[in-house]
Amino acid sequence: MRQIAHIINPVKVNKSSDLFNAQPITFETMKIAKMAAKNKVDVELFTAQYKEDRDVIPEGFTVTPDLSCSILDYGSFQEKRKLPLIRDILDQLYKSSNAEYFIFTNVDISLMPYFYLAIDDIIAKGFDSFVINRRTLPMDILSSDQLPFLFTQIGEKHRGYDCFIFKRDNYPKFRLGTSCIGIKGVGALLLLNLICYSTKFNLFKDLHLTFHLGNDKQWKNPQFIDYTEYNAKELKQVLFYFQMEGMLKNQPLANRYLKQFEMQPTYKTILKKVIQKLKMICDFDQV
Repeated sequence: MRQIAHIINPVKVNKSSDLFNAQPITFETMKIAKMAAKNKVDVELFTAQYKEDRDVIPEGFTVTPDLSCSILDYGSFQEKRKLPLIRDILDQLYKSSNAEYFIFTNVDISLMPYFYLAIDDIIAKGFDSFVINRRTLPMDILSSDQLPFLFTQIGEKHRGYDCFIFKRDNYPKFRLGTSCIGIKGVGALLLLNLICYSTKFNLFKDLHLTFHLGNDKQWKNPQFIDYTEYNAKELKQVLFYFQMEGMLKNQPLANRYLKQFEMQPTYKTILKKVIQKLKMICDFDQV
């Protein structure tokens, strides 16, 4: 029976935050999906959190040691946001689990009941890493009591990267810099690592496996531009490293993209080109 370990980063928020309603739904859907996979897939659920966020974590999750630093330890920002580094979250999972495959999702990403069964089936087809794009559902359903109705909703396609599956053995090779979650750019960074450190990768754009309530795009708030620029800088450094190591040499659009990056190293260029061109680095054939 395949072992899969899944980690999220819970955070304690007030009622004004979209996470106040979305996060409990995430918790419940993860537990439902684990139960649905019982005796077929060995699923472990983990959290990586700051000490002050422990209160929101329900039973059924293994709580890893509290995170000790944030992006504020690495840069100066207009608005102080205690955002964790993606590498610190995944380090906690690597230290806590020997599962063959790891999953990271944003804490506002909920799962369909058959999620882990589908993940196991995709792995069985030979993929050692892949990304699953979510479906976006209306914000008017805000309670876990309405999960049966939520599960029936098809929603709309979304291009963002917020669900990552990869082999545990590949993780020590990853280059993640000091990029933080909760800000644009970290998804592209993880995507790039999965592409470069796997033998068979795929980006699944049309699977009905995860969903998100609403599409508010809080990360586009102008107050957070300095965080966006920081993540873009980290992404640029990692991308250039892969280029220098020859890991993109078989990707026909990589060199042209890298030249554009060098000619226009503004945060807007970094954001637009990474999202547009990374999709073209590999052939994303559906199963």
